Amino acid sequence: MLKVRLIPVLLLRNGLLVRSEGFQTHQIIGNPIHEVKRFNEWNVDELIYLDISQADDYDLRRDDHKVKDLTDPLAILDEVSQTCFMPLTWGGRIRHLEDIRQRIHRGADKVTLNSAAVKTPQLITEAAQVFGSQAIVASIDVKRQGMGQYEVWIEGGKTPTGLHPVQWAQEVERLGAGEILLNSIDRDGSAQGYDLDLIQAVAAATRIPIIACGGVGRYEHYAPGIAAGASAVAAANIWHFRELSDRGGKRALAKAGIPVRLK
Repeated sequence: MLKVRLIPVLLLRNGLLVRSEGFQTHQIIGNPIHEVKRFNEWNVDELIYLDISQADDYDLRRDDHKVKDLTDPLAILDEVSQTCFMPLTWGGRIRHLEDIRQRIHRGADKVTLNSAAVKTPQLITEAAQVFGSQAIVASIDVKRQGMGQYEVWIEGGKTPTGLHPVQWAQEVERLGAGEILLNSIDRDGSAQGYDLDLIQAVAAATRIPIIACGGVGRYEHYAPGIAAGASAVAAANIWHFRELSDRGGKRALAKAGIPVRLK
């Protein structure tokens, strides 16, 4: 039986590690290199870094957290990949095939495509043909529009697309993506648990693995995400504010009867 993966998501904004709430509020946490060293000592299965920087982010800069050139995400990737001893997924500021090539060349095992995938869907196919579907993760950010309706948003949750997440998930699978990172914008930073209806709908309509993200506030929130159809569970904020979050998460999953990799 396949083991369920437990995955921390680290958010980068202008080179700084931040926590997020509703894709709008961001609080500086610290240095992205220090975090990966800590996770190497913990029992996590993969690591996802998402660069969510915007053009107006430069006021976030703090000298005590600088990592080389903060305006260059590849410099941070160089540092992270030298220290990271687990599968590494990298996302953000990826628009062309060459962007993917550079990130994989510099140590990423996978890349996530979000806004670029919506704007240029053929990029998924081209990337899958060159690097393999296993290296291409389609990141889908979703807002609930009321009465159970959902819509895919891009550009950091700022721009609606008119796409329904189920149909878009089916399309990215058809185009060649090997995995989906499914994130609820409404649940981001809420600590209220995953949007289980969303996970269930997307998982029922697709065959590729789903990584659930958005809303984890307690370790007990992980298991319902798997029960809803996700193949892996991810979270961001809980990893920054609880010690030994790997052990707590794995224990909660195991207690729920879900197979996990234990040290």
